[in-house]
Amino acid sequence: MLVAAAVCPCPPLLVPEVAAGAAAELDALRAACDEALAALVAAEPQLVVVVGTGPEAEVWTEGGAGSFRRYGVPLVAKLPGDRVEGPELAPSLTVGAWLLERAGVSLPTHACAVPADAPADRMLGLGQGLAGLADRVALLVLGDGSACRSVKAPGYLDERAEDFDAALADALGTADPAALAALDAGLAAELKAEGRAPWQVLAGAAAGAGLTGRLGYQDAPYGVGYFVATWAQGS
Repeated sequence: MLVAAAVCPCPPLLVPEVAAGAAAELDALRAACDEALAALVAAEPQLVVVVGTGPEAEVWTEGGAGSFRRYGVPLVAKLPGDRVEGPELAPSLTVGAWLLERAGVSLPTHACAVPADAPADRMLGLGQGLAGLADRVALLVLGDGSACRSVKAPGYLDERAEDFDAALADALGTADPAALAALDAGLAAELKAEGRAPWQVLAGAAAGAGLTGRLGYQDAPYGVGYFVATWAQGS
């Protein structure tokens, strides 16, 4: 069953080497992610599953690695464990692997990439399946909110984005699986909120688990909604 989840955004700029001179701008976000990962480890899971978007559905159960070379940085991030098999990790999962390395996590870890446009019912079912992989499962869920919070945002300014992100922050902060399950896939796509599918995997995994939530960070420093939350038993 699901005993904990850490929800983090996955912009490449989270990695200081990629952000370079702008690295300090996201120090608070990195600190919040560090706290979320510490809470995940404190829940003593037997298995961690990293969930993020990718161009197609893929799973990694025997290790995996991804690089930041596409951003001009010769840096590789690996999932915990000695083995590295299968294709390169999707970019979102590469950020997740980097977060796990940064936190010193050495627990057994799988990774799962889901398409950004995956149907909600499939994501909910996937989450239920992931929660049943071990007696104590934790998820590291990676995804960004709307990318339309300012005129300089990747999706330009959309007046609906602020309300979408506010509702999302409330759902993440209160550990509300039903609210995540009900996210409008069409609206999320229009607002370029690529975390919708991974968040609905979390919704499926957390249904009936009785977890409580804490929102550790919410902001839109580049016109993109970034959120960090922790879901745990009795947190």
